[in-house]
Amino acid sequence: MADKLAGMAMFVRVVELGSFAAAAEASGVSPAMAAKHVRTIEQRLGARLLHRTTRRQQLTEVGRLYYERSKAALAEVELAEASASELQSTPHGRLRLVAPVSFGTQNLVPALVEYMRLNPRVSIDLALDNNPHDMIGEGYELGIHIGELKDTNLVARPLRPYRRVLATSPDYLARFGAPRTPEDLAEHECLGHTYWRTQGRWHLVGPENQTREIVTKGSFTANQGQALRVAALHGAGIILQPELLLAADLASGALVPVLPQWSYRPTPMSLVYAPDRRPTAMLRSVIDFLVARFG
Repeated sequence: MADKLAGMAMFVRVVELGSFAAAAEASGVSPAMAAKHVRTIEQRLGARLLHRTTRRQQLTEVGRLYYERSKAALAEVELAEASASELQSTPHGRLRLVAPVSFGTQNLVPALVEYMRLNPRVSIDLALDNNPHDMIGEGYELGIHIGELKDTNLVARPLRPYRRVLATSPDYLARFGAPRTPEDLAEHECLGHTYWRTQGRWHLVGPENQTREIVTKGSFTANQGQALRVAALHGAGIILQPELLLAADLASGALVPVLPQWSYRPTPMSLVYAPDRRPTAMLRSVIDFLVARFG
């Protein structure tokens, strides 16, 4: 195989430089050796690749096809070696990343800080925004996407589904009691998210995949999950928010689960990036780290 690759490389040089002498000089071998490489290929194929004249070398039809395929094959070999070398190098550089506000603030930032501690030559530029972005056009190497992915130009690595759960403060439960069924939520203060398309309606999934659509009411709404979380911590009502966002509060008892067997239908969450035939060591290592953490 090595001899074949060497012959292909010599043939490509002969075509591109226009003569055996020029190709031999560029390769550091004799013109006779350059010619021998090409003759070996022709003997193996049983076809002439070049029309040889005293003034120049002209490709035959077979030679033209072999040249195009050889050039592509050599490019792939070079890419494979460069990629392998890159993957073995130390991650370094600046990564631009975009993520939704609540998940980014509560969960992604601590993970990225840990990643940078492990990879001190990497710096991160994080944008938090709930609106969709043209990742490639805006120069982001990586993004967290919650929901169905519509941009087919991106590579998506699935993460754990984004699960939203019901919770409230012990103080609220002491004053108003706990709902026993999803329908009871209609009689409680439910803290609403302004940007939800189904504002005022909570679509819940039960333990046996049964569904309920509950029309909710409440005196307080906000456009950020963190604001709703703080309101719930202060006894304002019941929230339906991401389990990841509320994990620490639920663990400490600052918030308690409500109807724990019911949740909002899980939403897909993905790590997305542009298709790249040669990912950098930095990008590959960040992807592997986040998939291990949230996958």
